[in-house]
Amino acid sequence: MIIPPLKDDYRLANCCNPVPGDDLIGFLKYDSTVMSVHRADCLNLAKVEMSRLVKLTWQEIIKDNFERPIGDEPDYNVLDDIDFKILHHHMKMGRDYAAVVARLTGIERATVFDRHKKLRDMNLLTRVKALMMRYRKGIVDNKWVKHRNHTYYELTSRGLEYIEYYQKQKDV
Repeated sequence: MIIPPLKDDYRLANCCNPVPGDDLIGFLKYDSTVMSVHRADCLNLAKVEMSRLVKLTWQEIIKDNFERPIGDEPDYNVLDDIDFKILHHHMKMGRDYAAVVARLTGIERATVFDRHKKLRDMNLLTRVKALMMRYRKGIVDNKWVKHRNHTYYELTSRGLEYIEYYQKQKDV
């Protein structure tokens, strides 16, 4: 796991090696201006003055404007090829609903329904509000229909970043 760069006044403790996701506690020695960052369950903290401990979060200690590469995002690693196939479909085709995604990708309809929910919960897809939608070219030309009876989804900007990153990794 990649450890993001820390602000200058913080150092990670070698005794417990905290990593992103761990609960953190800071400890400032009398003779130092740099706070030592420990995991909250570090056994070495039992030996220190409790008044010198400070609860910390990763957001507080990471350098400002640090952007973690998408591949290091914890939720990126829970996605599989089916998820990326669905995201790719939405990138290519735009707004769509589960039955069409299932038919065009060859993924089972129930799986697409479940994955749409998962991807929506992860803020990679968003539901489209009811509106007038134009049929895709090649299906019915210049016909508009009122969106109803289906839940349409489209990529969020984050979803687009994820699928573009995934495709770059596949090309390497």
